[in-house]
Amino acid sequence: MDETEQQDQLKLSPTVAWQSRDFRFYSAARVLGIMGAEAQAVGVAWQVYQITHSALALGYTGLALFLPGLFFVLPAGHVADRYDRRAVIITCYSVQFVATALLLWLALRGATNIWVVYAILFLIGTGRCFSGPAASALVPTLVPKEHFVNAVTWGATVYQVANATGPMIGGILFTIALGKLFGGRLAMLNGAPLVYCFTLLCLACFLGFISVVKPRGAGEPKAFTLKTMLAGLRYVASTRLLLGSISLDLFAVLLGGAVSLMPIFAQDVLHSGANGLGLLRAMPSLGALAVSLTLLIVPIKRRAGRTMLSCVALFGAATVVFGLSRNIWLSCVALLVIGASDMASVVVRSSILQLATPPEMRGRVSSVNWLFIGASNEFGEYESGLTAHWWGAVRAVVIGGVASLTVTGLWSVFFPALRHADELTAESMIEVERQFSSMEPVD
Repeated sequence: MDETEQQDQLKLSPTVAWQSRDFRFYSAARVLGIMGAEAQAVGVAWQVYQITHSALALGYTGLALFLPGLFFVLPAGHVADRYDRRAVIITCYSVQFVATALLLWLALRGATNIWVVYAILFLIGTGRCFSGPAASALVPTLVPKEHFVNAVTWGATVYQVANATGPMIGGILFTIALGKLFGGRLAMLNGAPLVYCFTLLCLACFLGFISVVKPRGAGEPKAFTLKTMLAGLRYVASTRLLLGSISLDLFAVLLGGAVSLMPIFAQDVLHSGANGLGLLRAMPSLGALAVSLTLLIVPIKRRAGRTMLSCVALFGAATVVFGLSRNIWLSCVALLVIGASDMASVVVRSSILQLATPPEMRGRVSSVNWLFIGASNEFGEYESGLTAHWWGAVRAVVIGGVASLTVTGLWSVFFPALRHADELTAESMIEVERQFSSMEPVD
């Protein structure tokens, strides 16, 4: 086999992204960081609900995490494009380490002031707001250009592995009674404090791994200007393929998200307690993991846009089933489908985001995308808590699922560029955008 054939085989390998040393270290760091964050989310949600027994209070946890993105989205993108992205990530995760230590301190004291918890979550959200765009823009600098889609798929797989195990670990740690096992002062670590200790360990390991990553090329420090900060917003608004894919994810997940209400479903609807909460939180990630592993072997080659639209519609339908279910196993199946369908759409959207964006704009465009993701996730938690407060958890989830289906239908009409997106290559994305950029919103 000559050198050209060997290179072609390498490109076709499902594990080609792992040939990069920096991608391996970066992925190891992500696994630990996400596991710790997801376990912490379970701990915070359960603790807040036990203190308040309020769906609206659960919604405020998402709002506290989302608001920093709303305030800092423009400078976060500028920082990601103009400064060393690795240094930005390290700084932000150090802030999150301190915030988690504060959560641990409050839990050990038995504090019940919920507004202090929200303030700490705002600090964590600020760290995520700046680290998210930097991390997203960092990935293309870790692997060769031709291996990027494989790296995106593996990145999504890594995320889902961590996202599946994190909630399960959080739920398990809640059930461990250290006082009964070991006695003495260890009893103080029962419940949320033990979860926060696990998160601190994960964050410390994250900082160790990310510190040895050596990306190719770093941003050059430049002065902040309104023009450079607004460039990402202008680029997304003028690129219909980007606007369609990002906004579809925003509205579908914003309206159809049910994760923040899982403590209510686990305790009051399915009557399964903390163990059931950990199981429910893990199901979407397990479904997503199965799909991501499949996509590594059978990647999306054609009709990427139609695939994304179909998966978002399936996401909405499965959300309706979850809302109506009174059986924990049926609920788990519905959540598996939710995670599986969301995974396929995430791979398409993430690939479009990077392939349709010039390298010098990736930080600012990623910051806009990060705001949309935050809106659909963290602000979606607030929206879910608010609607559950008005209508009840079951009605809120069912109505949200129907709304997601409606949004998918509308977007397939208003964004023909998204519907006609075919191959996940930079050339294909540019051609589709050129073809439809001058068209009216409805074809």
